[in-house]
Amino acid sequence: MSTTEAVRARRPGEPTRPAELATITEDLLTVVFGACLIAGVFADGWAHNNILADVQADGFFTAWHGLLYSGFAATAAWTFWLAYRRRDRTPRWWVDGWPAGYRLGALGVVIFLTGGLGDMVWHTVFGIEASIDALLSPSHLLLVVGATLLLSSPMRSWWAAGGGGPRAATGVAATALATTAASIFLLYASAFGSIAPVLPYDGIEGTMGHLHAALGLASYLVTTALLLVPLLWIHRRRTTPGAATALVAIVAMFPVVTREFPQPQTLAALAAIAGAAVADWAIVQLDRTRGMDAPLRLPIAGAVFAALVWASHLLALHLHSGIQWPVELWTGTVLSTALVGVVLGGLAARLYRIATLVG
Repeated sequence: MSTTEAVRARRPGEPTRPAELATITEDLLTVVFGACLIAGVFADGWAHNNILADVQADGFFTAWHGLLYSGFAATAAWTFWLAYRRRDRTPRWWVDGWPAGYRLGALGVVIFLTGGLGDMVWHTVFGIEASIDALLSPSHLLLVVGATLLLSSPMRSWWAAGGGGPRAATGVAATALATTAASIFLLYASAFGSIAPVLPYDGIEGTMGHLHAALGLASYLVTTALLLVPLLWIHRRRTTPGAATALVAIVAMFPVVTREFPQPQTLAALAAIAGAAVADWAIVQLDRTRGMDAPLRLPIAGAVFAALVWASHLLALHLHSGIQWPVELWTGTVLSTALVGVVLGGLAARLYRIATLVG
């Protein structure tokens, strides 16, 4: 039976073949378009932080939203084109034509478009939000879900190809972009935007000093989880040099760039990136020395990452402004985040073993 006859003879809804892989060039272009989307988010975030009155006066139709939605339109159009260009092999291309990893990206396009239309209505009715409320409006939460699914398509394509190899660069870049999209809506709990360790601390429960310290510690724990979930998922099958650095770099720089490079946060962010680079090197060396099947491989990687990144971050804050936290608090912060790394590493290893058995 010919290919055409097989296509015609198949039952409705039955795929003609397993999803084929996108080419490396296709994944690379998806990352480029996704970077344009994130650049638009950076521009919009800068506008909200620095020229909010102008943004509120313009309403939804601002130049900053134009950059953001232009980046989305380019990424969305490219994602659908990837399926449409395979229509000769898969006539129902809108169902079966997506390259491996891109079907969820197409769903992300629909979710993002729904959120964008809702955002236009929301801003028309309620105006432009000024602070933390901007991160929690229903339309914005739809946008982050859609963006995360869309931007992570090359990451899933990389996994479908078996991980490693030349696709690693696009896979890691896509993971960093998707993680940044998610991090933007957790800015109120981001350690990279906080200077809590250098604020006065009196140790008295209920005071502002105590509140700042509690929120600061919570921000380190939340940001650790945000970064380690994708990092451990990347490392679960094989070592991927540069993954930690890429994740920390773009996530750390968002609150710094959009606030026009405040000095304490900027120096601390750069130190955290350097710590992530050292963590990358250490994880590679550990895997090379101990092997991929070594006991507690991922828990150790999680602990090493957290300890190096946050020790570097806190050291930079101390050198610039002087840490006001007592030694128990700042050392406990490093240890607590390392313990989060151990727990998440153990969960990642367990989930990977289950997935391997099921698969």
